[in-house]
Amino acid sequence: MIAIYPGSFDPITLGHLDLIQRSSRLFERVLVAVLRNPNKMPLFTVEQRLEQIRLSTKHLPNVGVDSFDGLTVEYAQMQQAQVLLRGLRAVSDFEIELQMAHTNKTLSTQIETVFLATSNEYSFLSSSVVKEIARFGGSVDHLVPPHIALDIYQCYNQKSLASNPTTTATILPHEST
Repeated sequence: MIAIYPGSFDPITLGHLDLIQRSSRLFERVLVAVLRNPNKMPLFTVEQRLEQIRLSTKHLPNVGVDSFDGLTVEYAQMQQAQVLLRGLRAVSDFEIELQMAHTNKTLSTQIETVFLATSNEYSFLSSSVVKEIARFGGSVDHLVPPHIALDIYQCYNQKSLASNPTTTATILPHEST
């Protein structure tokens, strides 16, 4: 049985990875599918996200990574998947996800949506939270894999320097003349 785990994964978090690892024990194959959404302004390109996910899941032999645009149900049908996998963090997620599952069912009665509750330690975690913390200079080391944390720090350092060209280097007391 093939499961599709669709999302933007901008960036993929430890919560996403926990769900992928757990689902890899439940399904014959799990395909993490990065949605190409032209309405969003992502931090990372689709290609960067695909590579981040590949590196993060390389220890899981039945997990693949791909990207798509359009309807998730149509993509799932193309991949001959029977399941759409969705994570639930809170009751508010359930309302949105249930509506999406019902909508997808009207598009294809052959594809089921399976909800997995997030592990307790990740119940607060989202890509948006990670980006918000990093944007204000906080540490995200405990929220994403190390290679992704580095990517995030580099991205915000480059953006902050580019957006504030008048920034000057800080002179430490022992360096002043």
